This record gives sequence, C-alpha cells and structure tokens, in this order.
Amino acid sequence: MSAGAPRGLASSGQKPIAEIIHPLSAAEEPLSLVVNAGGDKEAALTNGTPVETSSPASVSSLVNRLQLDEEPEADGRDAYVSTETRDLFVTVDDPKKHVCTMETYITYRVSTKTSRIEFDLPEYSVRRRYQDFDWLRMKLEESQPTHLIPPLPEKFVMKGVVDRFSEEFVETRMKALDKFLKRVADHPVLSFNPHLNAFLAAKDLNKRQGLALLSKVGESVKHVAGGYKLRARPAEFSAMGDYLDTFSQKLGTIDRIAQRILKEQSEYLTEVREYGTMYSGWAESEDELQRPLEGVAGCVGTCCRALEEQSEAMSQDFLPVLREYVLYVEAMKSVLRKRDQSQAEYEGRLEAAVLRRQEDKTPIPLEVERCQDRAECFNADLKADWERWQSDKRRDFRQLLTGLADRNIAHYEKCQAAWESLVQLLQDKQSDDAASETN
Repeated sequence: MSAGAPRGLASSGQKPIAEIIHPLSAAEEPLSLVVNAGGDKEAALTNGTPVETSSPASVSSLVNRLQLDEEPEADGRDAYVSTETRDLFVTVDDPKKHVCTMETYITYRVSTKTSRIEFDLPEYSVRRRYQDFDWLRMKLEESQPTHLIPPLPEKFVMKGVVDRFSEEFVETRMKALDKFLKRVADHPVLSFNPHLNAFLAAKDLNKRQGLALLSKVGESVKHVAGGYKLRARPAEFSAMGDYLDTFSQKLGTIDRIAQRILKEQSEYLTEVREYGTMYSGWAESEDELQRPLEGVAGCVGTCCRALEEQSEAMSQDFLPVLREYVLYVEAMKSVLRKRDQSQAEYEGRLEAAVLRRQEDKTPIPLEVERCQDRAECFNADLKADWERWQSDKRRDFRQLLTGLADRNIAHYEKCQAAWESLVQLLQDKQSDDAASETN
C-alpha cells in the first residue's frame, strides 16, 4: 500500500501519511442530532448507523453491507441466515448435572453438523461446561481483536437469590449459550477460527495452551499507544459510542422497570391467591350461593395461572434478551477502545516519523504503513460487525416485542373468558331461581 493513497483511514477520519505531512483542511460530518419540541438537541437513537463514507472498503465488508441492506425485507426468515448458504450448524442442549467430590457443575451437549473441509467428520457431539464456553470466547478475543465477539451469559449469580442448579436457571443459561454459539458459527470470520474448530470437535480441550499469550496486534498496540493520547475519534465511531451510551441507558431503564413489575406481580399473586381461597371457603358454608362463589374462586384461579405464565415468560424470555444486549454494548465498547488504541499507535508512530523526517530527512519507516494497514483493518472489521449487530438487534427486538404483545393479549383473553363464563353462570343461576319462585 502506498503512503499517499490509503484505503480506509481517510474515510474513517484518519489522515494518510502524505496528507499529515502536507495537511489539507477537511470538514468532518457531525453526529446526527434530533431537535425536540422544546428546541433542545439530543443524540439521536434511531438505528445507530455510522456516518456513511464514499470510499471503498474491503470486499468482505461490502458483501456484508449488501446482505444487511437486504435483510430488513427478509426478517421473517430463519433467525440465523438462510440454511441454503450455511455449512456449519451448531446446537446446545441436553444439560446434565455432575456431582463430584470437589465440585458440582452442569455440562451441555454441543452438536455440530458441517460440510467444511476443516473438519474431519460431518457430525460431532461433545459435552462442554460453562468455563469451556468462557475459554472459547477468551481465545476469540485474543486471536480476533478487530471483531465483535458475542457476549456470554454472566458466570456468577448472587447466592441466595438464584439457584444456579435450578431447572429454570439451567434452561435460561442453555438458551443463552446456544445463541452465543450460533452467532459465532454464523460469523463469516469467527466461524473459521481454529479455536472454534477445537471447541466443537475435540473430546478434551487443551485450554492451557496459549493462555498467557497476547496477539501481536494487541501487544504492539499496548506497547506503543500506552503513553499516547488519541487526537480525536473519527465522527462515525463517535456516533457509534454515543449511540451505545444512549442505548445502554434505555435498556437499563427498561430492565429496572421490568424487574419492578415482576416484583409487584409476585406480591399481587400472593394477595389474589388468598382472595380466591376466601371465596372457596365461603362457598362451603353457603348452599344457595355455592355455585356462584365457586365460580368466582375458579375465575380468580384462572387469572392467577395466566399471570404466572406471563411473569414466567417475562423472567425467562424477555429479561435475558435485555441483559444480553447490555453485555453486547459492553463488548462493542471494548472493541471501540481497541480501535482507538490502534489509531493511537498509528498516530504516535507517524508523529515520531514526521519529526525525524524534518530533522534528518529520513524516509517514513515501513512500520508506519503497517500500523496504518492494521488501523484500516480494524475500522473495516468494526464497521462490518456493527452493521451485523444492528441487523441482529432489529430482528431480536422485533421478535421480543411481538412475543411480549402476544403474551399480554393471551393473558387478558384468558382472564376475559374466565369472567365471561362467570357471567353466564350467574345468569343461569338467576333463571333457575326465577323458575323456582314461579313454581
């Protein structure tokens, strides 16, 4: 690559070597703003799309962008891309509890079907525990520092609050692990990582190998950029950071409200159950009112069961998705910070090279161009993963909110049907009483 015609940094707010040596003024596009009714400006939270650029990106980035542009029209299709174009299928299921002398833990069956030549067999079935998934994610972060690695469910739970061996907790964690592995297997780069191959196929993982090693990119960035302050994050990546901050705040608010709703529903259920029990006891002492009172008790019981189902669905389906995207935001912020370090490394080396050139007319070192190439790679990979993440987010939240609406409708329909049946029972009772008085 020539120093005067970089491929991606110019479009990302970074200046090529020749331009910094002979600077030209250029206006950067600002972060998009929304003006509310009061005239105040606030950061827009639409789809988080970074500022568009006209310069070409890598081939893989362009392919990803093309596929994502078409995806909103195909959101009703399979959740993880059309099966016609996939050659790696993974599933996490069948949790089993293992009780040993020193510890108790859960393992999950990881099943794989593939036609890739990197695998010796077309099908595999291995058992993995949570720490194995954690190892895989760590290795992906080390070996693919320029990419967004999907988050894992949190490892630790508060003792006395959640039983990590309960059926509900294990089921929720299994779904999260399955989603994590599917996202990795669906990624055009991560899915070819040799550590994923070992995770899916090896009977025993050699998890100690390479644990203390940093990637060459991460090591050089840490060394060179440690004492250098980044001049300015390019506008499109600043827009990403602002979006993540706003999105995280909104998710946190929704999560707190949902938690409070669940607590209030639990307290309400306790009261309503007692309410229904009182009607049942009353019916035993009132022969004339026995049927209506038992009908009320039955309606209350039906409403309780409907509310229990609604609360369980919110606890097991709604809240985990919110928490997953809170962790996703943290993962994306981590990649942004690494991108900043890569840019800082490039700027630091370039600044030092320019000073040396002014003093003794030495040429720009080749290492500066290598740093520029790494920074360009970081920018292209991050933008491609950002678009994939936005596409996944749109699909996941569409499904989440549609499911929430369907469950609420089902809850109120069950309650309505129960009370309508009571009205019919009371009308029948009234007709029977009128007929008895006539006779």
